[in-house]
Amino acid sequence: MHFVWIIIIGFVAGLIARLISPAPNNPAGFVLTTLLGIIGAVVATFIGRAVGWYHAGESAGFIGAIVGAIIVLAIWHFAAGRNYPTA
Repeated sequence: MHFVWIIIIGFVAGLIARLISPAPNNPAGFVLTTLLGIIGAVVATFIGRAVGWYHAGESAGFIGAIVGAIIVLAIWHFAAGRNYPTA
């Protein structure tokens, strides 16, 4: 049941991150949105532990997952770049 909650929270966090940061090259679809939220939660947990907000065994909450998803989405935008038409 724990994995079901991870998927649900990841999807909602990814969806909110996509709504906050609208762009034409956002990842689309259920799977990519869910992965965005889950990876965002992992990133937020890693940053929180590095800064000292979370201790070993603690993970980021819902707001942390959203902030982490926004960070992952910003990296996605930077890596994808802008696609300008050549003609």
